[in-house]
Amino acid sequence: MRKKGSLLEILGASLKLGLTSFGGPVAHLAYFKDEYVDKRKWLNDKLYADIIALCQFLPGPASSQVGIAIGLLRGGLLGGLVSWFGFTIPSVIVLITFALLFQTYTLGDATFIASLKIVAVAVVAHAIFGMGQKLTPDRPRIAIALIALFILLAFPSAWMQIAIIIGAALIGYLMFSKEAESKLHPIKISITKTQGIISLSILAILLIGLPIAAQVTTNSYVTIFDMFFRVGSIVFGGGHVVLPLMEQQVVPNGLLTSSEFLAGYGMANAVPGPLFTFSSYIGTMINGITGGIIATIAMFLPSFLLIIGTLPFLSELRNRSRFQGILAGVNASVVGILLAAFYDPVFTSGITNGVDFALAAVLFALLRFWKKPAWMIVIIGVVLGEILHYMF
Repeated sequence: MRKKGSLLEILGASLKLGLTSFGGPVAHLAYFKDEYVDKRKWLNDKLYADIIALCQFLPGPASSQVGIAIGLLRGGLLGGLVSWFGFTIPSVIVLITFALLFQTYTLGDATFIASLKIVAVAVVAHAIFGMGQKLTPDRPRIAIALIALFILLAFPSAWMQIAIIIGAALIGYLMFSKEAESKLHPIKISITKTQGIISLSILAILLIGLPIAAQVTTNSYVTIFDMFFRVGSIVFGGGHVVLPLMEQQVVPNGLLTSSEFLAGYGMANAVPGPLFTFSSYIGTMINGITGGIIATIAMFLPSFLLIIGTLPFLSELRNRSRFQGILAGVNASVVGILLAAFYDPVFTSGITNGVDFALAAVLFALLRFWKKPAWMIVIIGVVLGEILHYMF
């Protein structure tokens, strides 16, 4: 791992990702690996995989949490904040603007949205190929990945994903603890265990106190903060799981109509960055720009508190053979989980005909064999998608 970097360096890297990371959480992890691991060498493959495994255990947006964790490792608490800001702010600006111009601003079935979905297919396939080589190096771990893939496609749900991870952790503990590496490079992080415990305590206090404060004050901003903080604290399974939870919070209560809700969700899927910025749109629709900002902060705050609370313990735990065994099992299951997500929704929504598949194959080859950067793949994919749209 390279030496610590400046906050400006972290902001530049994360902002670049925030402007180019189309395709949802699975694709985001691919973009992160390309930028932070392969190009900048801020961390190695093993540590990156361990951070992903840790974030899979936590509620909230996994890709955002991975980005926050990398920022924390690189530049402390401010580094984590800057990393999140750069990755998130482009999407926040677009969705707040979209909410303000909802009546006239529509992208509907624009060709570039379909092209971005094809780009996501290539990027995710490339990421899974690379991660699979490293995280499933033998038959037992390949078997774990395939079992996770089969179960999740047969019984798709956030709770099933959690059950798979727990099961894989148990298998890893039993099978791989004896194969653990004896000397791993320590994680250098400026956050102490005491600060971690304080962070988790703040999370618990807010979860208990905010609903009470919302009832007592009846202030609209407090109500918005409470609603989004609770959702951000309990959502397992990635950004798409937030859809039914948020719908239950705002549509039956008359805060948004069903058509307004779905329009914002469609836009959230069309822009780069985390899908949880859907909260920016809903907050703005409810109570203007201030409401959008409050909703965004409340939605992502649990992720900060959880990462700060758990990351100080990762360095010590990952050097213990039993925990390494657990991570080996979890990392193998993550490959299967990513494969399931690659099929549905990435592949099923991105590939609709043979031309789409051919374009995805070309983009994959440019990534894999010509070593072109992800941002260039986005541009090439959109341009070729527009050309093919008029040709076919």
